[in-house]
Amino acid sequence: MRIPFQIMGRSYHTVEDLPAELDLPDGSTVGDALAAVTALLPANQQLPGSCLVVLSGRHLGTVARHEDSAVRQQDELLLVAPVAGG
Repeated sequence: MRIPFQIMGRSYHTVEDLPAELDLPDGSTVGDALAAVTALLPANQQLPGSCLVVLSGRHLGTVARHEDSAVRQQDELLLVAPVAGG
């Protein structure tokens, strides 16, 4: 299955070359999707554990600690890297 995927927030420009969709096997979970994203990152890069994970508008936690829901064909995955400043 193919699901739309996007990263927003801090350092989003470092992942500009990632595809707009993830190709996942049927029966995949959010953890599987995050592993697929990590595999696409440049060498020595990983997703920050504080990245928020949103699946089809539903907040599931962070990369480090999230609800490992099933992913369905119509879902969309959004990762939001927190931004600090003032």
